[in-house]
Amino acid sequence: MNSRLPVVLLVEDDPGDVLMVTEALERSQRPPVLHVAGDGQEALDFLRRGGPDADRPDLILLDLNMPRLDGRQALAAIKGDERFRAIPVVVFTTSDAESDVLASYQRHANAYVTKPMDLDALEAVVDQIGHFYTGVSALLPPQRNG
Repeated sequence: MNSRLPVVLLVEDDPGDVLMVTEALERSQRPPVLHVAGDGQEALDFLRRGGPDADRPDLILLDLNMPRLDGRQALAAIKGDERFRAIPVVVFTTSDAESDVLASYQRHANAYVTKPMDLDALEAVVDQIGHFYTGVSALLPPQRNG
């Protein structure tokens, strides 16, 4: 297991969901460094700004229904960019519509998880996602410049 703390980018416009996800991640065995973007455009700006390797997310939790640039558009942009394609993206949304599930996987989402409406269930799901992607599976190695 990698000794550095995992980095998670949460792309979510609902402050209540941000709070619940943040609290669930903070309770995990290896709490990640968490960055929050309020919509897809903020997420892309965060990814594109460059900077230290520590800022590159090991996992992106992406809501679908957001203002400006929604999750579908952001997912297509992330997976369409060679620099970010390998970052696991979990679509984490209230929608359970088959068309959203299909469209997300067609845009190369790594997983699609419907947000439970119950607080305890939501925290349990976030914990499971975090545990798998930042505890069980290997983190991306640091990028080398040049």
